[in-house]
Amino acid sequence: AGAEHALHLTGAGTLVEWGNSGYQAGDHIDGSDIDMIAASWGHSFALRNDGTVIEWGAGDYDDHYSPLSPPPDGNVVAISGGGAHVLALLNDGRVIGWGDDGYGQASPPAGLSGVTAIAAGLDHSLALKSDGTVVAWGHDTGGQCSVPPGLDQVVAIASSPLGRYSLALTADGEVVQLGLMELPL
Repeated sequence: AGAEHALHLTGAGTLVEWGNSGYQAGDHIDGSDIDMIAASWGHSFALRNDGTVIEWGAGDYDDHYSPLSPPPDGNVVAISGGGAHVLALLNDGRVIGWGDDGYGQASPPAGLSGVTAIAAGLDHSLALKSDGTVVAWGHDTGGQCSVPPGLDQVVAIASSPLGRYSLALTADGEVVQLGLMELPL
């Protein structure tokens, strides 16, 4: 879901969009070759089954986006939309980003590798590494990039594209919150 629009990829391979029509693809996106979808503030993204990414939309944050330069050979395996930036996980475990980079949220740390999952937040980003640890970067005003010492055995991560918080799920079922939002856990 984005700020004013939502996307759904059906099991039959149809891309369904609703909300603010300025952010929608209309009939020119064929969902039959799409593996994954993501939305940010005013843009939408689709990962095709050949590993390439397409981008569409319009909105208040258009000036923050730079055109997508897909990685060579279409080697994207996952995408995640944040506030006004996007992350792509490459098949070799590296991460790339584009869009608004005012806090460094679209610029993964140098040497980041071994990544198995990504989550883009409002103005921060997270990566889950194959060893069960989490790396966070970007704006940290609310602690959303402050990974607690000893946080390991993480199996899933999530981040709010409209808030300054993220979540990590550990192998023993504990939900660890990073950032400002108060959750009744």
